[in-house]
Amino acid sequence: MALKSASKNSGLREVAERAPDRSYAGLLQQLADADPARRRWAARDLAAHAAAAQPLVDRLLDEHDAGVVEAIFTSIETLASPAAVAALVPLLRSDDARLRNGAIEALASMPAATAPHVDRLLADADADVRLFAVNLLADLRHPQVPAWVEQVLRTEPEANVVAAAIEVLTEAGSTALLPALAAAQARFATDPFIGFAADVARSRIGSP
Repeated sequence: MALKSASKNSGLREVAERAPDRSYAGLLQQLADADPARRRWAARDLAAHAAAAQPLVDRLLDEHDAGVVEAIFTSIETLASPAAVAALVPLLRSDDARLRNGAIEALASMPAATAPHVDRLLADADADVRLFAVNLLADLRHPQVPAWVEQVLRTEPEANVVAAAIEVLTEAGSTALLPALAAAQARFATDPFIGFAADVARSRIGSP
């Protein structure tokens, strides 16, 4: 039986080749190409250029192709530099949940570069930014995380931010933070959800 060749309507994605110019300037130009495949290749190859962090994040603001967005975040995580973190942090204020969540995931992947920004984020005037900073702590592998969680439990005025910190504490399972948990529960004594979350955390962690 003769083999049938794939038709144009077979659903297979056309293979796109990289553009010939792989210089930094050429890649920046291709990052705005009309062809998403060209933009995806450019985003991937820009991971080799330390100066590309801000242009990659800038492209995110106008990018609608999911594959390109994924390639951009992957390259930013590969850079893992202070410049990459500085470019990502403003995305925590974005109205686009996709960008916020992508930024949180990328920031969590580079703890050394992200750590210097955490105190400022936890003290931000915007409660939503503080909440996203606590969400970041859930995945940030850094030795300072318990101290940051304690800071939130003892000083944060917004109940939903404290609730997020209690969730981080529950997952971390540190008995050293139980006094801070008790302080938060006392501060929000009239909030039934905080009381419930604190009791759940205490039951999972156990008493010291």
